[in-house]
Amino acid sequence: MENRKKVIITERIDQEGIKLLQKHLDVDISFNIPREELLAKIHEYDAIVVRSATKVNEELMSLGIKLKAVGRAGNGTDNIDINEATRRGIIVANTPDSNTMSAGELSIGLLLAQARNISQANVHIKSGQWERNKFKGVELYNKTLGIIGLGRIGSLVATRMKAFGMNVIAYDPYISDERFKRFKVEKKNTLKELIQESDFITVHTPKTKETTGMIGEKEIEFMKPGVRLVNAARGGIINEKALLKGLKSGKVASVGLDVHEEEPCFNNPLFELDNVIVTPHIGASTIEAQVNVGVTVAEQIINALNGEIVPNAVNLPAMHRDELAIMKPYIELLERLGKIYYQLHKDPIEFVNINYWGNIAAQDTKMSTIAFIKGLLEPVLEDKVNYINATLLAEQRGIGIEQRKMNENYNGYLDYIEIKIKTKDETFVLAGNLSSKREGRLVKIGGYEVDVNPSKYMLLIQNIDVPGVIGHIGMALGEENINVATMQVGRNVRGEKAMMVLNIDDEVSSKNLEKLMQVKNVLWAKGIKL
Repeated sequence: MENRKKVIITERIDQEGIKLLQKHLDVDISFNIPREELLAKIHEYDAIVVRSATKVNEELMSLGIKLKAVGRAGNGTDNIDINEATRRGIIVANTPDSNTMSAGELSIGLLLAQARNISQANVHIKSGQWERNKFKGVELYNKTLGIIGLGRIGSLVATRMKAFGMNVIAYDPYISDERFKRFKVEKKNTLKELIQESDFITVHTPKTKETTGMIGEKEIEFMKPGVRLVNAARGGIINEKALLKGLKSGKVASVGLDVHEEEPCFNNPLFELDNVIVTPHIGASTIEAQVNVGVTVAEQIINALNGEIVPNAVNLPAMHRDELAIMKPYIELLERLGKIYYQLHKDPIEFVNINYWGNIAAQDTKMSTIAFIKGLLEPVLEDKVNYINATLLAEQRGIGIEQRKMNENYNGYLDYIEIKIKTKDETFVLAGNLSSKREGRLVKIGGYEVDVNPSKYMLLIQNIDVPGVIGHIGMALGEENINVATMQVGRNVRGEKAMMVLNIDDEVSSKNLEKLMQVKNVLWAKGIKL
């Protein structure tokens, strides 16, 4: 029977998530387990699933000698020591996408409710009154929406509000220009610029020392008269005392708040104002969101334990599922290409340059670069390297890493990724792209142009480019019972050295390679496992 990996769930998640985990792993459901009991048994588990109460700190991780993954069913990770997990090569993944739609839609609801006085009109008519003139609102059409934080939820709101005909601008100093272009949002370089131009402002940024109170009295002074605000991100990003003052003065026409400086929140003077619409932190409170949280955290754990891509790993570059759909074939290709070098050469690497050309240069390529480094080190470090520690391990081995992006096409390729691996004495060049079917292709190796779909088992042969050599190699392969799926030959100058790249069905043995080396005009032959 297969020796299944084990996961412990210490806090409640949706049943669909538990069912998914049980299909792949041995699951210990231990909701609200006492700390002492958890510490005593954590050494048995490959993964742990928590919410916000369980402290996954150095104490727990030092005892969890098998731990490879921590799943947080929710967004925040304050209860998890991310640095310690990274140092130990433990993947920490949360579920930010799971409530993205719910939180984004609530933010839009608060925008609409303010613009059309929906909440106030509801209370008015239910109290037995009918004064339509009291509830004259404003249209969103042609107004400027300022988004603070163009991450997952901010970009979702941007996309939907552009459909309302709004002029969308955003401020986020930690987001690349490519992301602004992708969502067709005008970038503002300072918070002041955004505040001065916006009719509506919505906040979608984490709560940090930097963002706590980032909208205070000074910022409200810079705003347009009659501005309307939304905060469905974290309480305290908008200073509530300054907000109250702005509302009473009329500078701020209205506000919609799902989050509050203190929660649960009672007797807040903001609640006394009719132009304040409040909800009790219900951004993630949808049926779909809670199912998604459970299923997503289960998927993260299963992927992590299978050595696959974990898109929501917080100690890796974050990827929205739409971005992952675009980048996954490149990530898989780069990881495969990375495995080639140390199976061909033994010279220590000093530097790796990864150059992205064409359309791929507009994407966030951090994860694909990490995937290449992971693949590069796997032949020498095996299971000691993963997506989390690959870059750190490369640095420890003295390998410099640089990625560059060029928006122009490369020699007719719409997308092209070129990798230069530099040693003390030479530079080994690899290149790849995607086919029209979005399949990864190896298009250059060691300076030879080829066109090969990398497979699990490959055979590389360098030979003198003379007539008959291919036939002799084919005969030798047949004698060794090696079945060839495809073969590509690359050469630069007729009659000189050529490179033969073969996809084969099975791994070649040292005996097979010795037989190939005996073929006339063969310079070397090496098996590759990807």
